Amino acid sequence: MKVYNTKNWVQFIFLIQKSDTLVRLAPLILVILLYSLGIAYLELEYFKFGENSWVKNLPVMHSLLSFVISMLLVFRTNTAYDRWWEGRKLWGNLVNNSRNFALKLAAILDPKDEINRRFFRKTIPMYGFVLKDHLQSKSTEYMLDDENQFFEDLPSALSKQNHVPNQVAKLMFARLNELYKNGKISGDQLIVLNGEITSFTDICGACERIKNTPIPYSYSSFIRKFILFYSITLPIGYSLIMGYYAAPIVAFIFYVLASLELIAEEIEEPFGNDQNDLPMEKIAKNIDKHVGEIL
Repeated sequence: MKVYNTKNWVQFIFLIQKSDTLVRLAPLILVILLYSLGIAYLELEYFKFGENSWVKNLPVMHSLLSFVISMLLVFRTNTAYDRWWEGRKLWGNLVNNSRNFALKLAAILDPKDEINRRFFRKTIPMYGFVLKDHLQSKSTEYMLDDENQFFEDLPSALSKQNHVPNQVAKLMFARLNELYKNGKISGDQLIVLNGEITSFTDICGACERIKNTPIPYSYSSFIRKFILFYSITLPIGYSLIMGYYAAPIVAFIFYVLASLELIAEEIEEPFGNDQNDLPMEKIAKNIDKHVGEIL
């Protein structure tokens, strides 16, 4: 996710980056500009429509459609931002739950129990990293620890063919169950700690729901077709009113409408690698840092 100074207006107005919608839409804006110039030429020079032509009444239709398209784009952007913000809240919950889990383990486990402390020191932050790669559809392996003497009873790597976050949660719960059987934690403590692991899988499921349920295709397709239809019909009516000046105005209107749709498309899936997606790697590293301090 891009970090920026919210009070720096000069950067917002004059600095153009590769991720800006102006750069990404430049070819389409140029096509709309040339198209609008062609329509203006045909109406003013070739067909020579007069002041009483029916074409001059087309802006009335656009004034009516402008309200409809504005409502559609507002709903579209709000829905996309809700998905982005929900994803951020879920990762915030993962940070808090990881800290709470580590705090409880730090208080419950024997300070001399170095093996179990090292185990949870590695597996709790590991869940954040594997969840990030799981949401980004990557197949990776995570070593549980470089010092194999602490993990002789566990596999050296997680299976990338299966659901990796579930495997990490399963390892943590298995270790808690082993501690309970050995009398190192009580039944009440097992129930409390089990709730923390359950919260991990709940967060994973909620993130998967966001990732695997995009905006309905028919709705997104309709908005894009509506924007295109609205833009290509604008110069037909406004060329008689503003002449060739209608071309840059229509190109600017298309830029504004298409940019809103492009921004919504980018943030509706917050778990990708786009510049405005969630900083999951950074969050996972913070979890690793905080759990290390606690344990």
